[in-house]
Amino acid sequence: MPYFNSTLDKFNTKNLNQLTMKQAFLLSIVLLTFTSCSQWQALFNGENLDNWDTYLGTPIKGHEDLAQTATPDNVFSVVEENGEKVIRISGEVNGSLATRDSFANYHLQMVFKWGTKVYSTQNSGLLYNSFGDFGQALGTWMVNIECQLKHGNLGDAYLMSNSYCETAVKEVKGEFIYTKDGALKKFGKEFNGSKIKKAVDAENPLGEWNTVELYSVGRTTVHVINGKVTMVNNNTGKVENGEVIPITGGKIQIQSEGAELFVKSIQVKPIKEIPKELLQ
Repeated sequence: MPYFNSTLDKFNTKNLNQLTMKQAFLLSIVLLTFTSCSQWQALFNGENLDNWDTYLGTPIKGHEDLAQTATPDNVFSVVEENGEKVIRISGEVNGSLATRDSFANYHLQMVFKWGTKVYSTQNSGLLYNSFGDFGQALGTWMVNIECQLKHGNLGDAYLMSNSYCETAVKEVKGEFIYTKDGALKKFGKEFNGSKIKKAVDAENPLGEWNTVELYSVGRTTVHVINGKVTMVNNNTGKVENGEVIPITGGKIQIQSEGAELFVKSIQVKPIKEIPKELLQ
């Protein structure tokens, strides 16, 4: 999967054969830029959400009335926070803020904090390897693997729908906790379940900014919270008819899921390998 998959999706083999010389030249420049660029690219432009897709799904339990009046523009918006423009996610209804591009072999960094409005719990997620249609996962999201943002669980992994991975864990009181030297187990709804607990609690106090980093190369992903590794997932994929099909990338989603959330920045850059110190 190329770094920006959606750009190439527009060109199938037939289309490539029909390109003019000028179009072919422009496409080659685009590809060269994507593959050679090693600088951060901001996914939030600091002004608006024009380069994102939005979707509103199921209501928050006990707040069905809010789901009836919610609109994408009031659930996902850009506001000023201490003189700086940030993304505000209201949390009043389950929803998705999703990139239009698909990503593979990248390092993503997002800075977020919780607001004061809570409808159920301070819950959200950074969803990666996302594919398919909105609504396929829990009635709202594209199928994905989640880097959990929920307060108290920041850095956990959660596998939605038929997503799959293999993770080194130890079992404590019926829960699987990521452990570098643990036993490698299969995860997904058909295996050892969809939840994997973080190795360490690295979350900052409520109201403070947290830095979430996601490294994804091939079929390996690493969650890093405020500089500490909380999760390493291997052999990512999806399960269809009992067979594991590899997945090496996809779209990025941020959840609206029960509480107000602010995102100061979210940026991404291509990488060829995950830093060895994160895997040791």
